[in-house]
Amino acid sequence: MSKIVNGASLQPRSGAAPKQIVLLLHGYGSSGTDMISLAPHWQEVLPDTLFLAPHAPQRCGMMASGYQWWGLSDFDPQALAAGAASAAPAINAFIDRKLAQYGLSEANLALVGFSQGTMMALHVGLRRARSVAAVVGYSGMLTGTPELAHSEFSKPPVLLVHGTADPVVPVAALRDAESQLKRLGVEVKTHISRGLGHSVDPVGLRLGREFAAEGLLHTG
Repeated sequence: MSKIVNGASLQPRSGAAPKQIVLLLHGYGSSGTDMISLAPHWQEVLPDTLFLAPHAPQRCGMMASGYQWWGLSDFDPQALAAGAASAAPAINAFIDRKLAQYGLSEANLALVGFSQGTMMALHVGLRRARSVAAVVGYSGMLTGTPELAHSEFSKPPVLLVHGTADPVVPVAALRDAESQLKRLGVEVKTHISRGLGHSVDPVGLRLGREFAAEGLLHTG
């Protein structure tokens, strides 16, 4: 199994031992170094939280300085599901190691993803044996849901945020994910940012921060 590469992290603002972990999963061709930029915006409401933004296991062939969770060649549903499934063990192993290291549980963990990282956050979050506190997905998609209808799965609260002008992942992916998640009985909230491309805006940052904090501080 490929291992996640240590990327960037931000220690608790309080200086105390971590009471929660927010795992930030970057998009295709990006890195943990880029993704950790979300963390300073969230520290005020999550002062005892450790933010972890690892690099995906694979170097991205198209972007030499970036990483990929799997080789993203097309958006065929079966290929996306297979790709997410292939990358999931590395993320689960990383989660298990970090929770054990800090004596925490899934109730103290939030998963936050962007684009391909959102696919991974949703894939892993729905399949952990115990539910994580929250899943926040920016500009992403939901993959591999047909299998869930025939198996036990977690139902963490989910927030999806997307821009109407996204040229990479169409905003229709949010509506499709919302519909599928509700059909599976998962609590899901959504926000659509008008005119926003493949990015995260200040409103999305705020909503994600509030959603993650609600889950973590309520359960933690």
